[in-house]
Amino acid sequence: MSDQGRLRVRFAPSPTGHLHVGGARTALFNWLAARHYGGTFILRIEDTDTDRNVPGADRQIVEDLRWLGLTWDEGIEVGGPNGPYHQSQRLNLYQAIVRKLLDAGKAYYCFDTPAELEAMRAQTTAEKRAFRYPRPARFPDENDARRARGAGRSVVVRFKTLDEDITVHDEVMGDVTVAASELDDFIILKADGMPTYHLANVADDAAMGVTLVMRGQEFLAQTPRHIALQRALGYRTPRYAHMPLILDMHGRKLSKRDGAVEVFAFRQAGYLPEVMLNFIALLGWSPGGDREKLTVEEMIALFSIERLSRTNAKFDRDKLLAFNTDAVASASPERRLEGFNDWLSVNPGLPMAQAALNDTDKSHLLSINTGFRTFSYIEDKSGFLYRDDAEIQYDPAAVKKVLAKNNNAGYAILESLLPLLAAVEPWSHTELEKLVMSVCESRSLKLGDVAQPLRVAVAGTTISPEIYDTLVLLGKTRTLNRIRRALEQREGRGTTDGH
Repeated sequence: MSDQGRLRVRFAPSPTGHLHVGGARTALFNWLAARHYGGTFILRIEDTDTDRNVPGADRQIVEDLRWLGLTWDEGIEVGGPNGPYHQSQRLNLYQAIVRKLLDAGKAYYCFDTPAELEAMRAQTTAEKRAFRYPRPARFPDENDARRARGAGRSVVVRFKTLDEDITVHDEVMGDVTVAASELDDFIILKADGMPTYHLANVADDAAMGVTLVMRGQEFLAQTPRHIALQRALGYRTPRYAHMPLILDMHGRKLSKRDGAVEVFAFRQAGYLPEVMLNFIALLGWSPGGDREKLTVEEMIALFSIERLSRTNAKFDRDKLLAFNTDAVASASPERRLEGFNDWLSVNPGLPMAQAALNDTDKSHLLSINTGFRTFSYIEDKSGFLYRDDAEIQYDPAAVKKVLAKNNNAGYAILESLLPLLAAVEPWSHTELEKLVMSVCESRSLKLGDVAQPLRVAVAGTTISPEIYDTLVLLGKTRTLNRIRRALEQREGRGTTDGH
């Protein structure tokens, strides 16, 4: 890379919510480039589109990035020589640039109404032409703009686009040329005084010394406008690298219809951040050698723009889940506990998160839920342990299959176990196993004939950790209470043979 050691890249999200996986990939690739080439990674917030801004979303983005382990060298919260790093705090800069363009005749006022603009578009559609704003022969002056505002019209500023073809030299997609006839006079300052994305983006990249703009392919079509602005303002054009689109497994734009698309949702579901980073890194980049499992250090060492792909990436949720399954299985007990604690912290409404569990309790919970794929699996399998007895809901299918089948055989097992369990002392894995095995032997029953009715009675479903661990964690009093509730349910429903 020719500007090695001077590389300056940025991630510039809009504060519209939590970080999308597409934004996470943009942040990751810019971060990897900065770390690989010894450059600077900048984080700024593009918040000039006030209609779309969500209060507190910049804070959410920061938390998502930090959870992933992506730190920045300049930007919001950490500061730097080119701040402020919220665009809404840089309006003086944008207004000065607009004034410069207006004074040089490179921009002009417009005050068309929505109806007038729609009529123009309708006419070009009828004539089977692409719409281009009709540049006036005489640009309105300040007096014209003042009168328009006084008449209640919205006054915007349009850029007088260059009368020349523009070629984007893209390091991923190759050269892309747009003819002068396809370029229009686009808006750079809105009626509310806010700059459009185009102006603010170009102004800030220049002011912050950005040397490489690496972003999603969906922005490639806008880049000729940005280059035109850079030329009009005398700015250096940075290098560009537009990454391929991220699609779902059906070749459609990634959306919530197939599941989570925000980093925070995957965090809440119990994925490890290092797994998310590894998986996202493979969406449009190849480390070479058919490698897939990579540490952060390996990604930094292997990263290069030359290995970015032109081919659209597929977001394979099954593959991500397999990555996480392998990662939690191979992680140290300390790392699993750390990940579990983080998962609990972002799911504060769960009874499991509200229980007064110490790290020893949590480690034991992890050990009896072996083979889990994400931390949410522990809630699915063991969450009933931390709910009030009265909140346990009995799955009708489990009741029919385990308790009511064969003339209420499961209920009969529970009735006979109730006094035996009440007499167990101490309430331990050893004593409980001894009791259950003696019942099985004395009645010629299989372990499942006894364990499954117990499981449904205390959990409400056929899913729980190993039955003895389950009963020990639940405790004697609550175990007996839940068995009584299950038996009461039978009485409330009446008898059934379950067939």
